[in-house]
Amino acid sequence: MRKTLLAAFSVFAFTFVSAQLRTAKIFSDSMVLQRNVSVPVWGWAGAGEKIAVQFNLQTKTTQADASGKWRVDLDPEKEGGPFQLHVKGNSAITYNNVLVGDVWLCSGQSNMEWTVNNANNYAEEMAAADLPMIRHTKIALTAAGSPLQDLATGNGWQAATPATVGNFTAVGYFFAKRLHEELHVPIGLINSTWGGTNVETWTSREALQQNNEFREIMAGFPVLNLDSIAAVRRQETLDKLTGTQGGLPSAGEVKKWKEASFDATGWQHMKVPGLWETQSLQNVDGVVWLRREFHIDPSMHKGNADLLLGMIDDNDETYINGVLVGSTKGYNLKRLYTIPQGTLRDGKNVIAIRIDDTGGGGGIYGEPGDVKMIFAGSSLPLAGDWQYRVESVIQSNAVDPNSYPTLLYNAMINPLIPYAIKGAIWYQGESNAGRAYQYRTAFPLMIGDWRSRWKQGDFPFYFVQLSSFNANGGTVEKGSEWAELREAQALSLSVPNTGMVVTTDIGEPKDIHPRNKQEVGKRLAAVALNKTYKRSNEFSGPVFKSMRIEGNKAIIDFDHKGGGLITTDPGGWVKGFAIAGTDKKFIPATAMIEGEHIVVSAAGVNGPVAVRYAWSDFAGDANLYNLEKFPAVPFRTDKWSGITDLRKYRITGK
Repeated sequence: MRKTLLAAFSVFAFTFVSAQLRTAKIFSDSMVLQRNVSVPVWGWAGAGEKIAVQFNLQTKTTQADASGKWRVDLDPEKEGGPFQLHVKGNSAITYNNVLVGDVWLCSGQSNMEWTVNNANNYAEEMAAADLPMIRHTKIALTAAGSPLQDLATGNGWQAATPATVGNFTAVGYFFAKRLHEELHVPIGLINSTWGGTNVETWTSREALQQNNEFREIMAGFPVLNLDSIAAVRRQETLDKLTGTQGGLPSAGEVKKWKEASFDATGWQHMKVPGLWETQSLQNVDGVVWLRREFHIDPSMHKGNADLLLGMIDDNDETYINGVLVGSTKGYNLKRLYTIPQGTLRDGKNVIAIRIDDTGGGGGIYGEPGDVKMIFAGSSLPLAGDWQYRVESVIQSNAVDPNSYPTLLYNAMINPLIPYAIKGAIWYQGESNAGRAYQYRTAFPLMIGDWRSRWKQGDFPFYFVQLSSFNANGGTVEKGSEWAELREAQALSLSVPNTGMVVTTDIGEPKDIHPRNKQEVGKRLAAVALNKTYKRSNEFSGPVFKSMRIEGNKAIIDFDHKGGGLITTDPGGWVKGFAIAGTDKKFIPATAMIEGEHIVVSAAGVNGPVAVRYAWSDFAGDANLYNLEKFPAVPFRTDKWSGITDLRKYRITGK
């Protein structure tokens, strides 16, 4: 869902040469530098300027090249700190409170971007976050038509405290917290995420051009000037609004829109809940007002009343009968406002909502049942037809990061290179589910692309398999895009030094953003502790190994059985299995644990040939674990054609 401010940069951004000494913006006070490896430190100065970098007990010198760029590589340091990092040329820079530990790049879309203050038990988690050895920096949401040499802005590094941790990536924080508990070393998190984005926008032009799957579509793909695209598309939006609502209003007109007495005749209509980009306001970012009349009986508001509005992308001010009843900043927060006594009237009432959409998706979204007035003992549904009018538009509406490939690699990954890291954790795939089969190529391509450019070898790359969510009602009987995407992720484990965690058991059927980020972080940490830090812990649930057929039964064996196979069902039944014969028609199956195997069968399938497990969009009913309580990896034994096999990536911005 997450699509926020898109800062459009022209191809000329950051190509100037500054005579003022500076470092890349990833460097700041409170940062974490990677232990036990050479640490690049780089920046810009006057051409030919002599630069000295001093850290702990070492000093390195260099000279800025003709373009003003310079770089030194510090010798490996053990974990520790705090230290100062001094950079001296014709002027000087000092960074304080610098730690040496392990740095992890956290990337992907909204489930990695999701912050601690939206996770389960967030108040308790934030209150307990006195962990100064865990540091975090958030990379600004930026897109660029060609690779930037530096970040658009530097947001600095922060230590985990009750005041700061609420804005940390939740998955990254809980991952770091577990690692710190085990390793007792500083952990740094670079949070480079953007909700709702596909994997192709995180991949470089060169990698896509050199790959057979994407070579043709990239042929002739121009270097983009996003500023020019922004200006053209903003004008197109304004021209359209002139036709539909007579242009943009004056400030005097807007002042009246919150009042119940205002006559909204002539305003356009849309359905609520529902993002307006999916309706009649495509490519509109800015401020839009929504209005709706509702009538109440005198008996309905004798006590306190609340207004529930689902979630609003991004920020809102909500009025009833001209009275401000609440406002919230944040695209992923449910709005629940208590109505002040005396605000509601018998008969006609008017809700007016001023929505500020900073980019991408805009409007009220969620379930229809989450849009209503709540009274003592009753409620009044408000989902359905609402009126709207646009107050203003912003230029950022021009380019969604998915409109073209490479945009986020250019602006949010390339400027980080060659900052020394321990590895990467990744949570993405929801936006690629419609092209799940192609993800088998696209995802490993991106992993290899990043590794080749960082020049740190096959650094650890651990990722989260899609959770359970009823995205499109996909099932084992009719096919599931999300199941096919999970399969593509599992196949990516063939890439060296990768690891995957399964989260189908902690998803939510109606929320693409499960709140239990604690378990996701812990499971990622279990992978890292085993694979990177060489601990002997189990880190995976049961993984399909083999199948044999005995009569009308399929006998399934697994790797990663740990201490043994278990199910959460009190009766011992294993849910989530389906079985098919040669007709390829899957039906729900009966499955039981027998020793170290699962025995699967179904009435009416006398000659089984294929079994699938957790093969649906929402697979939260699947309940096979090992004794260490890691869920089994979804799988299928067949290689029959899927529903996404022929779908291909296309550039929508053309």
